[in-house]
Amino acid sequence: MRILVSDGIDKVGEDILRNAGHDVVLQKYTPEELLTNIKNFDAIMVRSATKVTKEVIDAGHLKVIARGGVGLDNIDVAYAKEKGIAVLNTPGASSISVAELAIAHMLSVCRFLHRSKMEMVAGKWPKKDYAHGIELTGKTLGLLGIGAIGKETAKRAIGLGMKVIAFDPYVKEVDLDVKLVSKDELLAHSDFISLHMPFIKSEGPALAEAEFAKMKKGVILVNCARGGTVKESALLDALNNGIVARAAIDVFENEPPTEAQKALIEHPNVSVTPHIGASTDEAQIRVSEEIAQKVVDALK
Repeated sequence: MRILVSDGIDKVGEDILRNAGHDVVLQKYTPEELLTNIKNFDAIMVRSATKVTKEVIDAGHLKVIARGGVGLDNIDVAYAKEKGIAVLNTPGASSISVAELAIAHMLSVCRFLHRSKMEMVAGKWPKKDYAHGIELTGKTLGLLGIGAIGKETAKRAIGLGMKVIAFDPYVKEVDLDVKLVSKDELLAHSDFISLHMPFIKSEGPALAEAEFAKMKKGVILVNCARGGTVKESALLDALNNGIVARAAIDVFENEPPTEAQKALIEHPNVSVTPHIGASTDEAQIRVSEEIAQKVVDALK
């Protein structure tokens, strides 16, 4: 079988595919080029960059669409399944890396790490400016989503002495010291809120104006989930009016961000990273191994 690897793969995954006898092509196509060339492949493996749309599916004869990662919002899953195409992903492979980034962001905004480096490089010594840091210990962390990544985040938060509550409409019980609550209860009682859920376009943002109005004043928000889960204009308003004291963002409505998102990214109380939640060596190896083996099994 001929497999297109569109967004790259660790060599360990590439070797699994080749050792199974498949012809592996590592090639990044533009959307237009993908429409022209997809007919030459039996399977496609993507990360978050390449979009496998209805048009791409119709232009080819794919047997497998594989996403190395958790979310599937860049794949028309419903249409693929309607056409009898297997859709695969790796929901747990990058969980630890994303969870650790979420915790890192919490620590960063609480101790002004995101600002101290730039100011010291500029020759300043902002010791007095940053005298009012915040400890995580004893605070309540609200998790919107308690799947694989949410659980790993909860474990680390509990280890730091945080109380953890969670809202997830698909989860009825958790084998951790986490209390499941309603969404409104989570918004009202959380000192920190961290998102670990998919973006469902038809439902819109999980956090918009109505949700920010229900939050405890001074909450700290972390989004290492998916762009679109938080309405960015509403978050900026909440930062400016003090509802949200600080925010940390790894995912954006537009990636790379546009000029319109500059005010949020440059806000002094916001820490940002360029969608690197799963970008650790360990996660890349796990993702590559898992997705490659799943593709091999699906093509048998």
